[in-house]
Amino acid sequence: GLTETSPVISANRLENNIPSSVGEPLPGVDVRIERNGELLVRSPGVMLGYWKRPEDTREAIADGWLHTGDIAEIKDNRIYIRGRLKDILVTSTGEKVSPTDLETSIILDPLFNQAMVVGEGRPCLAALLVLNPAEWQVFASGLNLDPEDPSSLQSPIATKEVIKKIAVLLKKFPAHARVRSVYMTLEPWTVENGMITATMKLKRLEIEKKFVEQIRKLYVRSDITA
Repeated sequence: GLTETSPVISANRLENNIPSSVGEPLPGVDVRIERNGELLVRSPGVMLGYWKRPEDTREAIADGWLHTGDIAEIKDNRIYIRGRLKDILVTSTGEKVSPTDLETSIILDPLFNQAMVVGEGRPCLAALLVLNPAEWQVFASGLNLDPEDPSSLQSPIATKEVIKKIAVLLKKFPAHARVRSVYMTLEPWTVENGMITATMKLKRLEIEKKFVEQIRKLYVRSDITA
């Protein structure tokens, strides 16, 4: 639900609960998916508007439909939230990807402490990865690399094996969500260095600024830009 919808849109029932879904719309609540994948809601519970904020109101409500800002799917009258519209990446081929879903899957592997997927306006996806130092020691040694040598982080063999590892982690996602290039670092993203918020969310713009040159280099390979 949303505050703007007073505040419930849908709910799961005890006798018919699907945890991956936010449930079926309540009686009297209409929902539909916009062409860009956004969930729209219409009901008597939708607010009239924001107090003394007419421009924000016009942006949020059109023809009685509230724009939730959520990317969603509706299957068998159930709503499945896939991400936030503002967080969605759109590649140069027009494919839409929720980076947070990919990142959550990537960091399930203990080698990766943090991950950020990039690819807005690019032909494919790449990832910036903060590695777990102890896991990196084992991983690098297994590839006959010196884990203490910073250049080992960007070695072709390490890059190849990490991409293979990520491919397994992301196998449930569609082909266009494949990560094709990576940049690895051992320096964590922290509140102190300005890379994450106090609630541990990535500051994407700040991270992109810090790694702008590294990101550029991820896309100069012929097999990436082709």
